[in-house]
Amino acid sequence: MVLRATPAPTALWVVPVSDLAGVARHVLDVARAGIPGWRLVVLAPPGALPERLRDLGATVVEAPFGPDHGLRASVVSLREVVRRERPAVVHSHLSYADIVVALAAGRGPRLVTTEHGIARDDVVYHRSGAKARAMAGVHTLRLRRFASAIAVSRATADAMRAKWHPRVPVTVVPNGVDAVAPRPSRAPGLRILSLARLSPEKRLPALVDGFAELHRSRPGARLTLAGTGPEQDALAAQVARLGLGDVVAMPGFVDPEAAMAEHDVLAMLSVWENCSYALLDAAARGMGVVASDVGGNPEILPPTSLVSADDAVAVAAALERQGLDLTTRPGLDGWPGVDDMCAQIATTYADAGGGR
Repeated sequence: MVLRATPAPTALWVVPVSDLAGVARHVLDVARAGIPGWRLVVLAPPGALPERLRDLGATVVEAPFGPDHGLRASVVSLREVVRRERPAVVHSHLSYADIVVALAAGRGPRLVTTEHGIARDDVVYHRSGAKARAMAGVHTLRLRRFASAIAVSRATADAMRAKWHPRVPVTVVPNGVDAVAPRPSRAPGLRILSLARLSPEKRLPALVDGFAELHRSRPGARLTLAGTGPEQDALAAQVARLGLGDVVAMPGFVDPEAAMAEHDVLAMLSVWENCSYALLDAAARGMGVVASDVGGNPEILPPTSLVSADDAVAVAAALERQGLDLTTRPGLDGWPGVDDMCAQIATTYADAGGGR
């Protein structure tokens, strides 16, 4: 008698965006490493993310899905993929996918969600209290269809419980980051880098004010504000008003790897962060890091890296300390790698009844 191996159950990851931002990094890392015991299929709209996934040899369904394609097309695309792939688990990422999956995934697969972008302050993402309350109600209802939820930090899990009152377990699975290849010790320096969308929640005017304070005593300091966004003109005007045009660069999009290699300190003074890949990558590379004491940042960074964004003098002191005193820079000793993250996801599926 010939025994045939039981095929691995399918986990369908549903992602409503295709730009190569933070959630795409998460998806690509998981696709590269694999979820132990599971076959991974990713549903995403056309764009850079499906292209990168195919380069990795991942199974991708590129279809009209996400806010740019509308609810009707998204529902049709999801139902077609579920019918064809027959997943044991449908795993959604980002709010739009969460809602479409709750509406249209059917009764067969177990539903799992990962929360990447909730904040304690309702207006960080929704801009009005009324919209925030409405969306909280929607998430409370849609979570009743889910078997399990993943949060990328303890702060994220606490915010989910406080706002959405989930009846299902919320498991903390931090973004995994692998150790980078050993490099020569980084020299002290005051080349400061911001890798962030130029938008209000990133509090970049506070970083510019802190840098201006630093530059008064350290005229050799330099700041790069990488990225684009609605605050670009206002930031450029602030830089000009403070007389910093010669020492502050605004190059737009940059390659993060190359930029980190050319700078000494990464600064991120956001209103909220859940589990920032930029902070993790900077710490893994031996950079100095200065970040606001909010959200999941204290779970990544030591107190020497944390600061109140509203205190320009404190921001300047932290930038100087992280740039020049190598003993204060953070590391990632004991932080989970990508394989650890994927193993925790597999455990979450099993606990939710997936694959049975």
